[in-house]
Amino acid sequence: MKRLTTIALMVNLAVASAYAQHPVAMGFSGTSGASPINLNQPGTHTVEENVAGNGTLGSFTLRDVRSAALGPQPSTTCTGLFFPSTSGSAVLRFEDGSLLTLSLTQGGDCIDLVHQVGHCTLTFRITGGTGHFKNASGDLTYTETALPVLPDAQSNPVFFTETGEITGSISGVAIRGEFKDEWH
Repeated sequence: MKRLTTIALMVNLAVASAYAQHPVAMGFSGTSGASPINLNQPGTHTVEENVAGNGTLGSFTLRDVRSAALGPQPSTTCTGLFFPSTSGSAVLRFEDGSLLTLSLTQGGDCIDLVHQVGHCTLTFRITGGTGHFKNASGDLTYTETALPVLPDAQSNPVFFTETGEITGSISGVAIRGEFKDEWH
């Protein structure tokens, strides 16, 4: 009986640690610009980012679509022009085909006109997923630096390169072995 109790305790501890909260750190690079998707929110335009990277959860691609204010808004944290994002979602796709779905909770773009650089910080809530991420939950922060690549006819930048990181925590995911962190 004592041996059975010990085995049951070991199984419970193994399951609890497998589904505990795990830190997330992933680097990425990619592009962004206006999206062909129209979210039809007054006073906004639709932005889309497509990036790929690697980190604690493995190799991934991310696509996010969000509404951003057409004009700058006041901000206590941005020293340039701040364009808040009002709504949006993202999907991370991993090498094994598993998906992790996210919903935007806050954030936006801070544009430094002097240095021609944008800084974006977005906070996402994990809303679920498929495969390995079927029962996932948690919060992730997407932080990027964007540089203009292509202007429109009025010399406004419309296409950007992006580099950055995704950090936060995830739970509800059984971690089998260690994920590679090979991003440089």
